[in-house]
Amino acid sequence: MTRCYLQIFFVFFFFQAAYSQSNEVLKLKIADARNYALEKNRTIRSSKIDLEIANRKISENLATGLPQVSVDANYLHQFTVPEVSFGPTFNTDELPAGPVTGDDIRNAFTEGPTIPLGVMDNTVIDFTISQLVFNGQYFVALKTARIVREMSEKALVKTEDQVKKEVEVSYYVILVLQENIRLLKETESALNQMYEETAGMFKQGLNEETDVDQVNVNRSNVQALITSMESQLDIAYKQMKYLLGLGFEQQVQLTDSLNGFVEESSLMYLSESRFDLQNSVDYQIINIQENVNEQLLKLEKARFLPTISAFYRHQEQTNQPAFNFAVKDVIGATLNLPIISGGQRSSRVSQAKFDLQKTRLNKENTAQGLTMEYEAARNSYQSAYSTFIINRESMDLSRKIYDKTVIKFREGVSSSFELTQIQNQLLTVESNYYNSLLSLLRSKAELDRILRTNQ
Repeated sequence: MTRCYLQIFFVFFFFQAAYSQSNEVLKLKIADARNYALEKNRTIRSSKIDLEIANRKISENLATGLPQVSVDANYLHQFTVPEVSFGPTFNTDELPAGPVTGDDIRNAFTEGPTIPLGVMDNTVIDFTISQLVFNGQYFVALKTARIVREMSEKALVKTEDQVKKEVEVSYYVILVLQENIRLLKETESALNQMYEETAGMFKQGLNEETDVDQVNVNRSNVQALITSMESQLDIAYKQMKYLLGLGFEQQVQLTDSLNGFVEESSLMYLSESRFDLQNSVDYQIINIQENVNEQLLKLEKARFLPTISAFYRHQEQTNQPAFNFAVKDVIGATLNLPIISGGQRSSRVSQAKFDLQKTRLNKENTAQGLTMEYEAARNSYQSAYSTFIINRESMDLSRKIYDKTVIKFREGVSSSFELTQIQNQLLTVESNYYNSLLSLLRSKAELDRILRTNQ
């Protein structure tokens, strides 16, 4: 019984610890979120596996030029073993003791024994060591594999940059939605208070029922907006957890503020920023691709070169035949010299040259395209910033107008219809403000990716 209770206790303790860990709030600054994604994001982890595969491929290619050792064992069974006879043999024991005649000499020749030329059952073991001495294709292919590994490294960096951008945007979306919801809830609280005041005034006969109904409609509209925003916020949190490689049950809290991001980006990107083409991962990748095509051209040219290899072979037999002409130890070399291939090798060299030319043209296009991408992102940011400033000023003015209209409504100077119009105007302006804020932050994230600001 005691053992059973202990087992139940440990099981309960394990699940309690697991539950507590899953409900622990993960507090993240945006830099923490980026670093967490670099470690846990599944796409990045998959790219790291591709890099490991490239490393193993280099080891595989390198092993081709190292000494190769093999042991072969072959069991042989012959149903009929061939035999050989060397003809009659002269046997002096068959000669008489006295005078010898010609017949005595002829009779002294007897049929000799047959000699088997093998054995019925035998096992032959070959031990071979071979070494590649020279092969132009091998050395070029080995260098090409290293360059391909470098491309895998750059592909990993590009994936990391893209994931960091997506994490930033997701972070901004959550903060914007939270701020929008906070402001809407303040409006809802004010409308609740206004509704209570309007309903009380109606009971005292100081206003009409339509005023009460109109305020209630306004309150319902704001509540619907809050519900919609909260649903979007839930999806945004799930997107963030997906990018971070977290389970959806994990609690996450973002600790940075929106104002800090706006001020930081305005200081960085409103002034003249410089785009370094060599720092672009896409440009680095196209440079590596050019190098790969150069090596592939060398590889096709190397097909014209000879291949030289050397070997040593030792052979043992478990059942030695009477006559064994097999040589136990052999050392040798092999030369493979390509002479005529019907123009196949020349055609492949020409194709490799054309591929290299295409890559160099693509490199020029990439350089211009990346510069255009930067200019477009910078202009987009500046335009988004101007729109953000205008919408922020408009929201402040609309809020001021709305507050004054609320005072007039309470004093009976303004109608509920006018209050509704002003409130709808305020909600529209607030929506425009937060949309422009999010657009500004998205433009910031794109410039961060292009300039690789958060390396």
